Amino acid sequence: MKRYFVYIMASKKNGTLYIGMTNDLVRRVWQHKNDINEGFTQKYGVHQLVYSETFADVQLAISREKQLKKWRRQWKIELIEQDNPNWDDLSVDF
Repeated sequence: MKRYFVYIMASKKNGTLYIGMTNDLVRRVWQHKNDINEGFTQKYGVHQLVYSETFADVQLAISREKQLKKWRRQWKIELIEQDNPNWDDLSVDF
């Protein structure tokens, strides 16, 4: 069964945020942390996984990613802090 992930990366608590979607969260977070791809996360040092959701349907994951990207910043912060109030890097469990 395929799984898809919508995730939020941060540079630090209340720092720069990046929202993405992938079918391999471990690989994708590793790419962000190691600046494999040039772009936004490399430029702004966005290396901490602070939130993720799992989906079985790729279309639902894509829709959720698009929805979160349209949210106000404060709503994104509140979403992160519901489950991760200290903005811990969740990828340390990988």
